[in-house]
Amino acid sequence: MPHGPLDDILILLAAAVVAVAIFRRLALPPILGYLLVGLLVGPHALGLVADTEGTRFIAEFGVVFLLFMLGLEFSLPQLVSMRGAVLGVGGFQVLVTTLLVAGGAWVLGLDLASAVVVGGILALSSTAIVTKQLTEQLEINSRHGRMSVGILLFQDLAVVPFLVLIPILGGEAEAIAGALGWAGLKAVVVFAAMLAIGHWLLRPLFQEVARARSPELFTMAVLLVALTAAWATHSAGLSLALGAFLAGMMLSETEYRHQVETDIRPFRDLLLGLFFITVGMLLNPANVLELGHWMALIALALLAGKTLVVLGIGALAGVPGGVALRTGLTVAQGGEFGFALIALALQQDPPLLAETTGQVVLGGVFLSMALSPIVIRYNGTLAKWLFAASYGDNRARMTEAVADAGSGLADHVVICGYGRVGQNIARLLEQEGFAYMALDLDPLRVREAHEGGEEVHYGDATRREILDAAGLERARLVVISYNDAASALRILEHVRQVDPDKPVLVRTTDDSRLEELLAAGATEVIPETLEASLVIGTHLLFLMGVPAQRVAELEQRVRGDRYRLLRGFFRGQEPTAPGAAAAEERLHSVPLQAGARAVGRSLGELDLERLGVHVTAVRRNGIRGPQPGPETILRDSDVLVLYGTPQALERAESRLLSGR
Repeated sequence: MPHGPLDDILILLAAAVVAVAIFRRLALPPILGYLLVGLLVGPHALGLVADTEGTRFIAEFGVVFLLFMLGLEFSLPQLVSMRGAVLGVGGFQVLVTTLLVAGGAWVLGLDLASAVVVGGILALSSTAIVTKQLTEQLEINSRHGRMSVGILLFQDLAVVPFLVLIPILGGEAEAIAGALGWAGLKAVVVFAAMLAIGHWLLRPLFQEVARARSPELFTMAVLLVALTAAWATHSAGLSLALGAFLAGMMLSETEYRHQVETDIRPFRDLLLGLFFITVGMLLNPANVLELGHWMALIALALLAGKTLVVLGIGALAGVPGGVALRTGLTVAQGGEFGFALIALALQQDPPLLAETTGQVVLGGVFLSMALSPIVIRYNGTLAKWLFAASYGDNRARMTEAVADAGSGLADHVVICGYGRVGQNIARLLEQEGFAYMALDLDPLRVREAHEGGEEVHYGDATRREILDAAGLERARLVVISYNDAASALRILEHVRQVDPDKPVLVRTTDDSRLEELLAAGATEVIPETLEASLVIGTHLLFLMGVPAQRVAELEQRVRGDRYRLLRGFFRGQEPTAPGAAAAEERLHSVPLQAGARAVGRSLGELDLERLGVHVTAVRRNGIRGPQPGPETILRDSDVLVLYGTPQALERAESRLLSGR
């Protein structure tokens, strides 16, 4: 049955919503969900959506906005300051991987241009998967985490020359050198022009736009700049994405960078999802069945080959074997930019990749990304198994260094985490003459602070032997100063094994896991948002003329009651972390109309507490009364203020209104 563009969009959106929801639930990257949607609804499978020129053109803007956002993350001074880390291991990884893959592809029968394209595609890794997984595993600031980020930064930058190179490789062999030179000259001219425009025009333009205080005007100005830059490079015979990247770099130098990033992100996410769907449409399920063994071979060779490349580069650079192996395993997969290069290569006339080659490479990259979260999750286990002696020595040295520093300490404070909060706590202790031992996993921070004479040492506070080396048994109390509930729970378990009565203070952002931390043995949990609310509120009451004694009593009562007065709030459209929204308790108002089942019944009879919902107030005749009891009879037009999780609130509202 024929259908138009609107039908295509509705089908794509519906399929994407279902697929991404499932992949989020399974803790898998949404990119894989988009690719699967394209595979299923595309012309090679169910045939629900045609792979048209219009769809591909719109999807291309997903890459445009992705490169624009990437440009916002970089600035020229930043790139200059990071040149050693990024250009060193990162540059060698891309160069060596591209050459090895291109050489292998050429030996297997591909022409030189196609072989170079395949090498470039497989040299890239997934920034989205790697950063997400490392952050969740608390490894983003570890040695292999920092090394991985450096490689990813160079890979992201390397996309730009590949985007310029691929259209040129589609020409005659003898003309490629001249085309490369001409493209390079045009790129330099465009870059210089962008620098001048960014310096002389962009800042004044956005200053005027900001003065208007109009969000829609600001968003339109951002879109205008990004798309104009993309049009300029496209008109010069270069890629759309190159112009967007340069525009992002120029805007990164202004004070509007973060607002620009916030405004443009919805456009990027939507169009990038559409782009990945169109990439999925390129994959033919029949080819998966026929060529699946080659795709699996590509994926496994990619994971093993890139790991070995990084391991070899690490050995030459003097990086410990375990760290280099963990880095290699982390960046071994293919990446989202690889899909962009595949799509660009297939769109050339004639295509730079034969259909069979494109299918095999596409399927191999897809499979490597699907396997990647598992590989990254167990990178430490694999490294410790292969480099057991090295890891044992490193762990012993780390523990010995902490033990040497903590051997003479007693009645001191162990500070887990030496960020801003940890450092402030240390200064307060030092001011009053109390000893402390701080542990942190940021090597640069530890080195600078230690050189400055502060008692901080490199060590993982979630490990029992490190806490013991820091003098846990002799310590007066423990402070967990960084916001990570999972890590805090592990530390609490170790502390309680040593001394069930030792005081432990835990810092959190909010109250979402307050009860869990208290149940695990935390003496006090200090939620930043609630504590800030209490401090500001008590200052406000004092300035409003409330007696100081009464304010102090209120402050003491709120803290003694575990911030219960402040813990419920109407969330509105405030964003929450993925997966957290369903568990976070909140306030919710339910108006009762004349036909509501709860009218004329008491709160005790309704028994909402059994559903996990607490009635904090009843508003009647415009007046909010004191906290109601079980005997309170509900009336028509009452408004109940409920507190609980979203699921519990939904069940309670259903019982109040319909009796179910």
